[in-house]
Amino acid sequence: MVQLFIVFFGLPSLGIVIDAFPSAVIVFSINTGAYASETIRAAIEAVPEGQFEAAYCVGMNYFQTMYRIVLPQAMRTAFPPLSNSLIGLVKDTSLAASITVVDMFLVAQRIAAQTYETFVLYMEVAAVYLLFCTVLTKLQSVLEKKMRLGS
Repeated sequence: MVQLFIVFFGLPSLGIVIDAFPSAVIVFSINTGAYASETIRAAIEAVPEGQFEAAYCVGMNYFQTMYRIVLPQAMRTAFPPLSNSLIGLVKDTSLAASITVVDMFLVAQRIAAQTYETFVLYMEVAAVYLLFCTVLTKLQSVLEKKMRLGS
């Protein structure tokens, strides 16, 4: 019943009012955290069970095993999807404009409403997003190569 109430009336009807920017930060944090935690969990499970057994055989405890053996291997597996999530998050920030959080896209919309130069402004915003994502993708590629060489 409470869930139904929240779905139909929202938090403001309960007296909880949050500004747009903190709302966007909370939503992006929870969403990205859920995906990242699942990615890391899957990466840890991808490490063969024999690695745990070998570490225990040489006398390592659980924390030593995780820190020295499992997590370095798991991070090689988890790094590409985590980097992709970061790049997706950069692109998804334009969605925050739908709740009036000022970002590049919302600023472009406001300027376009005054100047009627929509195509030029949206192309500039697209170019900035492309630049950000290209830099992050190149950085991801360099770090992946470095991780592969380090293994």
